[in-house]
Amino acid sequence: MPAPRTGRPRRLRRIALACALAATLAASACNGGSGKPAASGDRAYELTAKTAPGAPIDSFTWSLFGEPASIDYAYAFDYPPNQILANVCESLLRWNPDLTTSPGLAASYTNPTPTSWVYEIRPGVRFHDGTALTADDVVASLRRNLDPEVGSYWAYPYRNVQSVDKSGPMQVTVTLKTPDSAFNKYMAASPGTVESAATLAKAGKDYGNPAKGVNCTGPFAFSSWTAGQSIVLKRFDDYWNPELKAKSGQVKFVFLPDATTRVNAFQTGEVDGGWMVPANSYGQLRNTPAGKLYFGRNTTVADEVVGNLQGPLGDARVRQALLMAIDRKGIVDAGVGGIGRVADSLVTDDVWAGAPGPVRDELTRTTPTYPYDVAKAKELAAKAGVNGQKIVIATSPLDSQTTIITQAVAQAATAIGLKPQIDTISPEKYSSLFTDAQARKGIDLFLTFWYTSITDPLDMYGSLQTGAFSNYGSWSNPEFDAAVNQALGAPDPAAQSAAAARAQQIALRELPWLPLYTSPVSVFLGKRITGVQPSIAYLYYPWAAEIGAKS
Repeated sequence: MPAPRTGRPRRLRRIALACALAATLAASACNGGSGKPAASGDRAYELTAKTAPGAPIDSFTWSLFGEPASIDYAYAFDYPPNQILANVCESLLRWNPDLTTSPGLAASYTNPTPTSWVYEIRPGVRFHDGTALTADDVVASLRRNLDPEVGSYWAYPYRNVQSVDKSGPMQVTVTLKTPDSAFNKYMAASPGTVESAATLAKAGKDYGNPAKGVNCTGPFAFSSWTAGQSIVLKRFDDYWNPELKAKSGQVKFVFLPDATTRVNAFQTGEVDGGWMVPANSYGQLRNTPAGKLYFGRNTTVADEVVGNLQGPLGDARVRQALLMAIDRKGIVDAGVGGIGRVADSLVTDDVWAGAPGPVRDELTRTTPTYPYDVAKAKELAAKAGVNGQKIVIATSPLDSQTTIITQAVAQAATAIGLKPQIDTISPEKYSSLFTDAQARKGIDLFLTFWYTSITDPLDMYGSLQTGAFSNYGSWSNPEFDAAVNQALGAPDPAAQSAAAARAQQIALRELPWLPLYTSPVSVFLGKRITGVQPSIAYLYYPWAAEIGAKS
């Protein structure tokens, strides 16, 4: 993915935003069902598909752990901007809470050739300023992701796009350079967002800032942004989809970066709810009369990124030994109160939901796993020549979970004969590890919480191909690259899944990233409100439109 132009600070799914201010770990429980208990140790939890429907309500207040830098969809690659824009802007397709995809602003689409996608634009849709949606708006919106002057954070899904053109009065055709099975799926996330072409032209570089806001087609419209305090959305009464017409007249997002303050606000009713509940408050919020804590589907895995493959971790055997020596179950129990499970993959089971049964069965049988075994890990490390070499583990004073993970990884490194040095840096400098290769110099390991934005493992494994922007350690494996490319170009879902499975097996054998654990999406609803569908899809699905008054 090409780097954006100067002045547009790139934000990836980094620890500083994914977890730091939230003091939580939003990840998948991997059982994928509603009302089915999962457990780690002696803690069980239940995934909820949907809370009870709500009645109309004047307004509700929602907490955000941080203030967005922008609400421009081209830079919406983090939890705060995405959960706001999911209710204001819409994409050609829609990612649903059950992680399926359905039509959105495109009423239908076809794939007439291996290198073309044709979208029939839905008639009768209006932007918040009252103007009608046209094919020209779609073309202008999608093309921004190809413009180096824009520097879209979503350039990667467009890497195989040759052109985006109006091909009929209400029709748009995307022509690819090479077949890409993932491209159409991204049209249900930020890469498929549609904004008014006139608004984009008029706002220019000010688009998405506090003064200008946005002008989209969703169930809520941008109302105001008070810097450092809040963003207010108002219901759009001319919204096209009656099934998702907002039940609330207004939503106020308040910025509460301190986790304790946020939890207190839940309990006092100062705010009505929030995603990414601080994990150390799960017990407290499960037993409060102020509301209810829910868990839902997710596609996130907590990983240690190997940022330096030239040092001691350059040998895959050392990486395997280190993972084997990390007490990952202990991290789950201590870090998230047992609400989660050890991850055996860099993606959750949910993203494999569309794969044929035989492929999933084969994954279960052949995916490399690394059970906790310190003695075996020491033996493997010794064979790889480990003998007191230093490794640097980057961390930041973000929250208790980060501290627990860092200490556990350092302890494992010591156990296999390495000499770990913990480098504690500021959240801002930590964030730069995901954007600046120079900042990663001398750093062997750093933590991330990585979610997929589509129900496809290629969203993760494509980011580890040779030369990919998020391939932070510059790992390169021709066999892996070929498997990913084969999956992207395969003619049918079965072949795509089989090739993606080969890529996963290679990645888990080589371990350019070390998977630690997953845990479910968390959301707290105060006693006044109901209607939300707990799911990672809240980053793209208009979840706030379904929230109403509890009867």
